[in-house]
Amino acid sequence: MQIITTKSDLQAVVKACKGAKKTIGLVPTMGALHAGHASLVKNAVKDNDVCFVSVFVNPTQFNNKEDLAKYPRNIERDAQLLQSIGAQYVFAPTPEEMYSAEEMNTTFEFDFAGLDKVMEGKMRPGHFNGVVQVVSRLFYLVQPDKAYFGEKDFQQLAIIHHMVERSSMAGTFGALQIIDCPIVREESGLALSSRNERLSAEEKETALAISKTLFASLKWAKEADATVAGVQKRVIDAINAVEGLEVEYYEIVDQKTLLPTNTFANAIGCVTVYCGPVRLIDNIKY
Repeated sequence: MQIITTKSDLQAVVKACKGAKKTIGLVPTMGALHAGHASLVKNAVKDNDVCFVSVFVNPTQFNNKEDLAKYPRNIERDAQLLQSIGAQYVFAPTPEEMYSAEEMNTTFEFDFAGLDKVMEGKMRPGHFNGVVQVVSRLFYLVQPDKAYFGEKDFQQLAIIHHMVERSSMAGTFGALQIIDCPIVREESGLALSSRNERLSAEEKETALAISKTLFASLKWAKEADATVAGVQKRVIDAINAVEGLEVEYYEIVDQKTLLPTNTFANAIGCVTVYCGPVRLIDNIKY
């Protein structure tokens, strides 16, 4: 496995792969890799001739500098995991390598068609501008045939699909396919997340109430008198009743538009919960 740190070296490797007519899979990550990331990489290795994984904590998608500073980083451990599951190339640049000083200090502009105005976008202004900025740059540099993303970040995934649909019409990324991969959970049900590393053993036990409540809500939604508003309130109340947890939002929305819905058909429930100081996200499809 080769670790690449500069854009010029990356483009040279990509050019060689393209010249050899090899298919390329890309898994964009911010490091602190876990079994959820590994599942994406394994799919990319299986589906393509070569697999590139980016390990880059993107500063432009953090609107909280303290959160950026605390984000776990361990490139040595990440590289060991990636090598063990067959990734051929790791792109691990510095922020200065990825962006000019002007780009670091200027908000990336993009037409999100309203997908950035709800849920995470509402709570974290500018977050998705940074996501689209880095992902579009990685697509340009790596020119993948397929790119793999987890459904835990469902709103992010919807926005990436939107970006590719818009860009593909202009031929920017060719026939790039976005591959949606299911949430990977611990046996307990807790959604795997790099942020879980910041939870104490006690907090991790407390956080189990998030997924347990979401799975319970599938049964609540099937009750004869169930309404979307009623289930939404029931989920919020149940999680908030657990000491140490505080719901920031729980929205039941249409999977395509991310707009509020009055029906469970094609609906997804997206939640953000503070467990102590750690902000956790999860979702459930109805």
